[in-house]
Amino acid sequence: MERLCRAIMVVVLGSALWLAPAAAHEPDLLEEARAEGKAIFYANITAVEPIMEDFFEEYGVEADYTRISTAVYLPTVMTEFRAGALPADVFQAPMPVMEILKAEGVLGEYVSPLAEQYPDWSRDPDGMIQQFGIEYVALIYNAELVDPDEVPTSYRDLTDPRWYDEIVMADPATHATTITWLVGVKEHVFGGDEEAWREWLHGVAANRPMFVRSFGPTPGPVETGEKQIAISMPKYIITKAPAPLGYADVSASNEPLMGTPRGIAIRADAQRPNAAKLFIDYWLSEPSMRVLADEVGEYVLYEGIYPPIEGIEEAEIQPLRTLADWEIDYWAAEFEFIFYD
Repeated sequence: MERLCRAIMVVVLGSALWLAPAAAHEPDLLEEARAEGKAIFYANITAVEPIMEDFFEEYGVEADYTRISTAVYLPTVMTEFRAGALPADVFQAPMPVMEILKAEGVLGEYVSPLAEQYPDWSRDPDGMIQQFGIEYVALIYNAELVDPDEVPTSYRDLTDPRWYDEIVMADPATHATTITWLVGVKEHVFGGDEEAWREWLHGVAANRPMFVRSFGPTPGPVETGEKQIAISMPKYIITKAPAPLGYADVSASNEPLMGTPRGIAIRADAQRPNAAKLFIDYWLSEPSMRVLADEVGEYVLYEGIYPPIEGIEEAEIQPLRTLADWEIDYWAAEFEFIFYD
């Protein structure tokens, strides 16, 4: 029934928009894309199979989706690229990964006509990478165990002894995205005041968080009640439903929702360039962004679309800058000393 409803929505609301990408290019784009048969898509994003299915239903062109975790994304792509055995036509990954692929000559130029629906800052001046969302990080909690008046209203609240032995987070000594987020707290919550920020870090460490390898395992202990709060991703409220997960809104404290931008791009020498362009256009379309927001819980940059999480529309969104390799290494060592001392 859900698939039927989405199909009806496609016909009534989305047909003209979905046809627009093909019409905006040379007239034979769709014909050539169909002749190529498919676009091979490497991505680190999860639970996007409905978009692949809808793309095929709309155009008769297959989107061959391979999910590669962020931790092994670069080694996988670069090994295949240097061996001349890289099959992918389209890449999606966090911007630090996309920027490296661009620097290594893996990405090609393509500006989708759908780029106009996204903020100016999201467009690559070199015409390669289009940012479409933010891999947002925030506090999620067990709504059955945490009373409403105990829910944090500021990241600073993580130092409260209330959360002793109740926090779970990705390992701050090894997980690059968590390292980037913690540095973002310094820059966007503490205004660059390193002394106050370090005091906060020591306060969080004093509450003895549980460390896991990445964001993926962070909601599990909160779902089960083993822990009560996590530095995690609000999207798990959607993907883990009906688990009793809530989102700690910090907008009243004028603190932003921070995360790493996500980007999409075509391969420089794509074997199936027309199918790749058609797929990128479809990915950036309003219906696809609604699937990402509504069914995957992603924070997307298409104007007016938000995940169905209470309070998320009021959040100030702050894209985090890409840390240099030396910064990641430096802060990894610092956080190991702070959190493991």
